[in-house]
Amino acid sequence: MEVTTLGKLFSELSDKHTEFIEKQKIYFVGTAAENGNVNLSPKGGDSLRVINSKQIAWLNLTGSGNESASHVIKNARMTLMFCAFEGAPLIFRVYGKAKVLHVKDEEWEQYVQLFPESVASRQIFVLDIDFVQSSCGKSVPYFSYEGDRDDLANWSEKQGVAGIEQYWLKKNQKSIDGFETEIAKRSGLDVE
Repeated sequence: MEVTTLGKLFSELSDKHTEFIEKQKIYFVGTAAENGNVNLSPKGGDSLRVINSKQIAWLNLTGSGNESASHVIKNARMTLMFCAFEGAPLIFRVYGKAKVLHVKDEEWEQYVQLFPESVASRQIFVLDIDFVQSSCGKSVPYFSYEGDRDDLANWSEKQGVAGIEQYWLKKNQKSIDGFETEIAKRSGLDVE
């Protein structure tokens, strides 16, 4: 992949772009509704798949917030960002329109099988790529990967399916701006 100071735009992912993405241990997801707060979330683990040159899917595990889902429901725009923390400097952004899938959505099974099974699986985001951008990343520091954290996996297993679903009902139904996430309805959970 050619790295330039000013960056380059591409209409789709190349094989070299995909190779770079698949090597990354962390990526960042940016979303925003028309109003309210902008959200930027770090993601890791084995949670992202390049489907083809124009589409990426990523698995969203249960967490304390649910901003990405609420934002995508209101405004489908999403940016994924990857940074080279070793080797040649590079920042790589993927821009597009996303849809959020929940366990009761028709397409869920098509995508969930692409990821390791987890009781914490909350949503899958499918990003249709508008364009991608590379930029220099010359000020991004070097970091060494030491391993994935297992805290979320251990907590999730301890909660079990029923505990995770209760957590969704208690903590994941609205964004910090009060936007609906549709998690109860689209996951088939009864809300009293």
